[in-house]
Amino acid sequence: MTSGLQTSINTMLAKLEGKFDVNLSAKLTAKLGNTISVDTPSKKTTNAKYGVYRLKHTGVSYILYSNCQSSTRKTITSYSPYKVGWYLWES
Repeated sequence: MTSGLQTSINTMLAKLEGKFDVNLSAKLTAKLGNTISVDTPSKKTTNAKYGVYRLKHTGVSYILYSNCQSSTRKTITSYSPYKVGWYLWES
């Protein structure tokens, strides 16, 4: 069985902080006005996107009971901010 987890980074960090008694933070900002220059081969088009990119995390969630039995395992997916920058490709 698979299921997805979609949440804001603030919600995810708050839950992790509460569970593990730690302080976490995450911040990424995409600013306008950035420039980039590339050499585009003839008969090709260079495409570009600018933004905040994220990492996809997958894991398994289950409960381990005091009698050493466990609940059904579920695959979960979450995302975290990774970097701000350009994504380039040629077509």
